[in-house]
Amino acid sequence: TVAQILLTAPDLKSADRHKKFEDTLKRLLELGVLPIINENDTIATEEIEFGDNDTLSALVAESIHADMLILLSDIDGLYDSDPSENPNAEIIEIVEEINEEILSSAGGAGSRRGTGGMKTKLEAAKLVTRFGGKVLIANGKIPYVINKIFNAEELGTMFIPSDENLSGKKRWIGYATNI
Repeated sequence: TVAQILLTAPDLKSADRHKKFEDTLKRLLELGVLPIINENDTIATEEIEFGDNDTLSALVAESIHADMLILLSDIDGLYDSDPSENPNAEIIEIVEEINEEILSSAGGAGSRRGTGGMKTKLEAAKLVTRFGGKVLIANGKIPYVINKIFNAEELGTMFIPSDENLSGKKRWIGYATNI
């Protein structure tokens, strides 16, 4: 059973609406319902309020206190340089800190269909790891990639949570109020 949830930025900016969103997600999960979450483009006043689905997924992960966020891409993970320009680029399997060096390896926008590419994935990973969650960036074109991830196959790039581990209120103030 699935449920569609459509969000706009004000849904997460308002403390009351944010709490109702959290409660709704928790209840759906308790009932065994898989929530499908996307931006509500029909009423959003800006072209893209959240900026991209990576940011939206990070904010949702924060709302449900997720242990891990999986971001699927059209490449295998984060590389030490742009693999489309450098045939010797190597995948970075584990990132313990998202620093300027890591951010600079992301480059610009990804595919013509995407808005942010690896850069927005790293920004999302930075948010999630600050509140204690892990993030895995993997190639969504791999057959049965989600099953492989849940079977602990080593895929993609894993981002380790920071020691900062902000409380729920501090996370909401820091992220949702800056959407």
